[in-house]
Amino acid sequence: MSKSKKKNTIWTAANIVTIIRILFVPVFVVALISPWPSWIDNSGGLDFLKPWVALVIFVILSLTDSVDGYLARSRNEVTDFGKFMDPLADKILVFAALVALIELHVLPSWVVLIILMREFIVAGVRMLAASKGMVIAASWYGKAKTVTQLIAIILFILKESLASSGAQDIANPLYIVAWIVMIIALILTVVSMIDYLYNAREVFDSKTSDNGELAREVVELAKAKGVKIGSAESLTGGLVSSSIVKVPGASNVFSGGIVSYMYSVKEKLLGVDPVHLKNYGAVNEQTAKKMAKSAVAKLDCDIAISTTGIAGPDKDEFGTEVGVVYIGFANKKDVKAKRFKFSGSRDEIRTSAVEKSLKIFKTLLSELP
Repeated sequence: MSKSKKKNTIWTAANIVTIIRILFVPVFVVALISPWPSWIDNSGGLDFLKPWVALVIFVILSLTDSVDGYLARSRNEVTDFGKFMDPLADKILVFAALVALIELHVLPSWVVLIILMREFIVAGVRMLAASKGMVIAASWYGKAKTVTQLIAIILFILKESLASSGAQDIANPLYIVAWIVMIIALILTVVSMIDYLYNAREVFDSKTSDNGELAREVVELAKAKGVKIGSAESLTGGLVSSSIVKVPGASNVFSGGIVSYMYSVKEKLLGVDPVHLKNYGAVNEQTAKKMAKSAVAKLDCDIAISTTGIAGPDKDEFGTEVGVVYIGFANKKDVKAKRFKFSGSRDEIRTSAVEKSLKIFKTLLSELP
């Protein structure tokens, strides 16, 4: 019990480091752009210290990103708060530094505009994916982008330190190096965005948005016919149930769903013959029919749907091809199953299976007197 509370608390060591990093960002900005050396010495003799102090603060804040990650993993204190705030802290630090460099006329605004546009686009797609229960994995492009941005900022601050000592851009040895690294960072910024959008292409697939309306029609038909419905799912992993329970009023008609992914669960909860599973696997008509029929009995409903199939990336041990899905449907008197072959990625196959299941539900309910 205490371990669970520890994982869920905000005030973990890792989260405290993250919060401190955010709170010290204004300190870095003040150190970089304010005329604080003149508060100590009006002669301007300490002006050369300003970019160096800011640089030290920036480097320390950048390095704490690794510290809070290490603390969270080593202490088993990974929290939702940390998952949200850690990348946010990085972005706050980077954008604060870029804006400060614009303020000092060291960096043109178009550089920040490109980086900002990328972050807004990716954040929008990420929120859309989350709303559909999808997670887009980060690629090495994004990590390389962040690292090169930090290095470029450090170089521009160093360039400013030389400029404060009287060196002009044309004579500044870091001028060309800083811009080369910044251009690489900008290229990686754009490439990482394109890569993220490509990996998130399924988010924009119309299939992912059609099932809500289908589920609503299923619920309304079940209400109108006065019947209870249920599901027994394997490859769809509860997505059929999830689509239905998102509809307001589904509790009046949806008895429940059984997610039976492993063979042992199919055997114990749905009574699928273990010998059949051993000899023929789970992706076949007999298994789909037994799952649907048992769901009617176990859930005490009038109609139940079952799904079993191969979503990929590889065939099963019996040679069943990726995309093969059997959908069973049963009432208290009869049971049937149909074979389908869907194409696309793993998520697309599962989405297609959910859509087809809901359509079968709708057809069965429409045919009731």
